[in-house]
Amino acid sequence: MLDYVIQVSHHPDAIAPEAWNQLLAQQQLPTPFMRHEYLSALHHSGSAVPQTGWTPHFVTLQHPATKQLLAGCALYAKTHSYGEYVFDWAWANAYGQHGLAYYPKGLMAVPFTPVTGSRLMASDGASRRALVQAVKHHAEQQGWSSLHVLFGTDEDIQSCTDSAWMTRQTVQFHWENRLPAQEAADSQDWHPFESFDGFLASMRQEKRKKIKQERRKVADAGVRFRALVDQDITSADWDFFYRCYERTYLEHGNAPYLSRAFFKHMAQDFPEHWLLFIGERDNRPIAASLIGISEAPSSQSTSIKTAWGRYWGALERVDCLHFEACYYQPIEWCIQHQWHRFEGGAQGEHKLARALMPVATSSAHWLSHPDFAEAVGRFLSREQEGIANYVNELEQHAPFKAN
Repeated sequence: MLDYVIQVSHHPDAIAPEAWNQLLAQQQLPTPFMRHEYLSALHHSGSAVPQTGWTPHFVTLQHPATKQLLAGCALYAKTHSYGEYVFDWAWANAYGQHGLAYYPKGLMAVPFTPVTGSRLMASDGASRRALVQAVKHHAEQQGWSSLHVLFGTDEDIQSCTDSAWMTRQTVQFHWENRLPAQEAADSQDWHPFESFDGFLASMRQEKRKKIKQERRKVADAGVRFRALVDQDITSADWDFFYRCYERTYLEHGNAPYLSRAFFKHMAQDFPEHWLLFIGERDNRPIAASLIGISEAPSSQSTSIKTAWGRYWGALERVDCLHFEACYYQPIEWCIQHQWHRFEGGAQGEHKLARALMPVATSSAHWLSHPDFAEAVGRFLSREQEGIANYVNELEQHAPFKAN
């Protein structure tokens, strides 16, 4: 077995960006949110730093002779469970009731970003297994209660289960740019919708009618949208978007997770991965929806174009404006530009009526306390059965026409 050089870095800049990104590009699902620029922006903007409960402990494995980066993960010591979207508050409460400290814990995830992607980056299976062991050893040295890999790929989760970690599933809602009948077809052919009307034609009459009514309400209110990508998004557009984004959080009594400085970094270092919709009425911007976009290679040697619903907000109240800005505009854009998938983000059964179908996402968990690990394992077994039944029930209410 290779004797890796293991390093723990408490700042993203301690890791060479090019080496990190090159390793990421080799992974099963290299989303832009794991790129060095994104993680660095979270840190430099003060959004994910020790002061906000996110202390970097990035673990890397290097070849002892060549110093080549062979494995790595974005690991954070957490003093709370905010900004994760896989909820373990009950576990923390149970620890507290027994006089035990659940925090700090270790988290391998992208802060505030519930998007499935590679978490345990490695050049091969042996390096990935070594990375899992290195992270666990570090957690034991730090005295952490637990480790959690959130929204990982199949490779990530399998590497964890091979080391006797527990697995968990949650549900998101994703839209696919193809007829529902094709989803089950064993074919590499891809036949996207030709238009938004063609997409609506695939749906049952009552669902189609509802979407048309919702879009008409926004149009009748005088709201029109413009779509901006990459360098077309000006500094003034980013400023307006942040006003909307911040207001959404403040209306719910919370400060926003991400600072304006974070989005300044995005505009400077990451513009090609953003699509911004701005809703206007009477030549005044009143709403904004920010979508992440990226192309990634697939097993069929083609690029899979994915859009992710990320943030939104509005300065004025218009009936159905949220649906238009966050679902219908992105879906229509994906159809027009022939993008494959739109992921609507965490939670939200209301997305099903808008043709975003349930998709299971996976996480892996290791708890240091054996009795709690056993209890959580029993809980997860019951929860998993419930999740399977929940997804099955949702699929029975799919909005599409029967085949």
